Amino acid sequence: MTEGVRVRFCPSPTGNPHVGMVRTALFNWAFARHHDGVFVFRVEDTDSARDSEDSYLALLDSLRWLGLDWDEGPEVGGPYEPYRQSERLETYAKVARKLVDAGYAYPCYCTPEELEERREAARREGRTPGYDGHCRDLTAEQRAAYEAEGRLPATRFRMPDRDFAWDDLVRGEVTFAREHVPDYVIVRANGEPLYTLVNPVDDALMRITHVLRGEDLLSSTPRQLAMYDALAAIGVSDGTTPRFGHLPYVMGEGNRKLSKRDPESALLMYREEGYLPEALLNYLALLGWSMGEDREFFSLAEMAEAFEITRVSQNPARFDLKKCTAINGDWIRSLGVDDLARRIEPFLRAAGLVGAELTPAQRDLLSAAVPLVQERMETLAQAAGMLGFLFVDDAAFAIDAGEDLSGDDARAVLASALTALESVATWDAPSIESALRAALVDGLGLKPKVAFGAVRVAVTGRRVSPPLFESMELLGRDRTLARVAAA
Repeated sequence: MTEGVRVRFCPSPTGNPHVGMVRTALFNWAFARHHDGVFVFRVEDTDSARDSEDSYLALLDSLRWLGLDWDEGPEVGGPYEPYRQSERLETYAKVARKLVDAGYAYPCYCTPEELEERREAARREGRTPGYDGHCRDLTAEQRAAYEAEGRLPATRFRMPDRDFAWDDLVRGEVTFAREHVPDYVIVRANGEPLYTLVNPVDDALMRITHVLRGEDLLSSTPRQLAMYDALAAIGVSDGTTPRFGHLPYVMGEGNRKLSKRDPESALLMYREEGYLPEALLNYLALLGWSMGEDREFFSLAEMAEAFEITRVSQNPARFDLKKCTAINGDWIRSLGVDDLARRIEPFLRAAGLVGAELTPAQRDLLSAAVPLVQERMETLAQAAGMLGFLFVDDAAFAIDAGEDLSGDDARAVLASALTALESVATWDAPSIESALRAALVDGLGLKPKVAFGAVRVAVTGRRVSPPLFESMELLGRDRTLARVAAA
């Protein structure tokens, strides 16, 4: 089954990449890497009305960000290029003509209105409402009559009169009865080839051995099996048919299939919020696959080493954003300080806290601050809020709206804190803590939470912040005293 494995990931560049698409790419990548095979990245961009160059570039960028490298495809090349289907239209046109000439396909002149009328009639009569074969065996005179009306024919594949069965890598034995797989269109009337043609043609020409794809495409498999047979008969393929494996649905809220319209499905959201690509892939791997031994934290390399298609479940998997976020937090805590600091930089930059390049002093400050927040972070985007008080220009520093330090109690606390801090000889966290405890807890008789709350707001601008005394040490004596005095 696994000798010379060649798999493909073949998205259409329509809209923004989504997590369901990423999981399909991940499982194909892991299968290829596990078997020392070839991972082909192919772009199915023959739908001129929906495809866009921006979406195509977003696909490339997304795979690079995720670390899912491809062996053949755009920017890499390979023996079967080009790998963008919009650049292979002549190939599809030639194959479609061969299929018609050999009797495996035929011109269909039915209008959409006529098709709908016949489907509705079939529903009323309790028959399967698929295509009824109206144009299957037209005479030359009948075709000429339709063309005289100005009708342009689509090209429809002639399904053989038999049931279809295959041993699915995930679902086991699957059977489709003939009446549920009617003849289908492979080329539109305007000459534009459809997925139903281009997908199996390229699989055949590119020697794809295994097709791992979503369960929503299960019903199209009988069509493709018939097409592979036809392609072999007309000499387009060597007669090899790929093994199919249909991955379980990813479910969203309300126990329904996760949709592109669901906010948690958009890959861009995870990038903007600061999810690590390693963490996102780690979580998506758990949606329908198990490494075993209840292990839920693993790297991409570890997944590839362990990936067995037999461990993919048939049951739908539910997308749980809270669990995804928790795994992201685990990954953040697993990073080295310098690595995490590097990944935080773009989020500080996006918040306007640092420039295009950090100064040496800012870089040192960030490295010193990362350990204060690493255990508390769940996403990288949280770093700007947690560490912003250290990097913001003093003139722009402001206390968060809703924090009130105007009362007499707060004034008394801040006045005592300022006096105590001015007397600190060595500006480090232990000395700062000792001085403030003596002045506020022992001197004023306050509980630590009350005593230090006002100081925390004055120094960081927030009620919740990294550890207070370490934060004050990093902020420095002059900046700390100025903020307490101003508050």
